[in-house]
Amino acid sequence: MLQYVVVAKMVSTRSRYASKSWVKGSHLISTDPNLIPIPRLITILDSKEFYWAKSIPTEAAKEMLESSLVFGLYKCSPEPAQKTAVIGSLSTTPQQALTACLRHLDSEADLPIDADLNFIGLARCITDYTTFLYLTDVWVDPAHQGSGLGRWLISTIQEVIESMPYLRRSILFTGDWQRSVPFYEELMGMSVLETTPGEGLAIMERKWKGHPNFGH
Repeated sequence: MLQYVVVAKMVSTRSRYASKSWVKGSHLISTDPNLIPIPRLITILDSKEFYWAKSIPTEAAKEMLESSLVFGLYKCSPEPAQKTAVIGSLSTTPQQALTACLRHLDSEADLPIDADLNFIGLARCITDYTTFLYLTDVWVDPAHQGSGLGRWLISTIQEVIESMPYLRRSILFTGDWQRSVPFYEELMGMSVLETTPGEGLAIMERKWKGHPNFGH
């Protein structure tokens, strides 16, 4: 019985975080992984803008999304209301997810299930939803950069992070010292870990086959 209660609580916490949405003008951010078009995602993973990763098979991409807290950024039409909402449960198809999201944001509108939804941004959090969160795969379509969408995306992630009362640590890795380091310092309060052997925290890694520089 105790095991059942613990599992049920974890599922409930995960569902709560994986069903949030934010809207700004004609743009939507949702943590519902069902909204993300897998073929488009695989193409993005294999693009030069996603230089830290490489393409993966369809089933692996689905598993990646299902195992993460995913923030998808979309350009949508018709334009939804200026509200923030939490959707009650995960949807089973992108069409159902979009309809549920937009109708929840504007309950008085009868929005069509074929509303235009253009996937233009992504961020993934690897987390136990309680004590630890690792931010990775932050990407905004170059055609939509420069209008504050990246800052908005990170601000929604930070909002979720700050709602986790028992979180011990949020971390990320970046090789972009000129742009990304000051960006995350400002928006997420991140700081660069600078240690000497025997002091502080040692950040350790080993590259595996999924890394674009594996074997080099």
